[in-house]
Amino acid sequence: MALLSRGRPPSSEKHHGADGRMSIVEHLEDLRRCLIISAIGWLVTTIVAFVFWQRILDLLIARAGLQRTGVYFTHPAGAFTLGLTIALVVGLIASAPIIFWQAWTFVSPGLHEHERRLALPLIVATSFFFLLGIAFALFSLPLFIRVLTGFAPLDVHYLPLGDELLGFILLITIAFGIVFELPVVLYTLGMLRIISARWLYRHRLYWMVALGLAANFMTPGADPLTPLLVFVPLYIFWEGTTLLLKLTGH
Repeated sequence: MALLSRGRPPSSEKHHGADGRMSIVEHLEDLRRCLIISAIGWLVTTIVAFVFWQRILDLLIARAGLQRTGVYFTHPAGAFTLGLTIALVVGLIASAPIIFWQAWTFVSPGLHEHERRLALPLIVATSFFFLLGIAFALFSLPLFIRVLTGFAPLDVHYLPLGDELLGFILLITIAFGIVFELPVVLYTLGMLRIISARWLYRHRLYWMVALGLAANFMTPGADPLTPLLVFVPLYIFWEGTTLLLKLTGH
């Protein structure tokens, strides 16, 4: 990849050279433009999310199964801080297509044709599996909270604080979003000839142990069904990616 070769080396700081490359200053200006557009997109989606942050919080509370208890605050500014955090996170997720597109706009002119063909599907797949992980985490959230709060003795009650509950939900969703990138990572390593389907099959036992440990680490608790809920999709991703590498000859 030639990120500084957007088609042209510089003859000066402000003008294209004879062979069509851009100067460092022009690259920095291009980067500045992409960052500004991304920041504006994030700002707009954050403002919209802040308008609806209470509805979003209601959905999260309902998803967590805490409609009866609600959430509590220990600081006068707790509600505002919680609303701002929700708006920033939801705004970032909503503006992700804009951010990814600007990153692609900045990088793609410096890529070779075969690299462009690989990069764009990679960006789409990364976004898809990250959002899939978030959706899976929200789907499993009631089970996680029920299992974790089940450790409390009968005379001890769970009092959900707004900031702590939101932090827990963010931790779970981001962790699942990252873990669900497993097929993208494996397929990319296969395309780069770092690993192969034969190597993955030969070390299947080690992968099963690693996936099982990851599932148990992400879902601490005495209930054996909860880690299994995480292990099954990870195993399906592993098998599917390995089969795809085999079919494509990698």
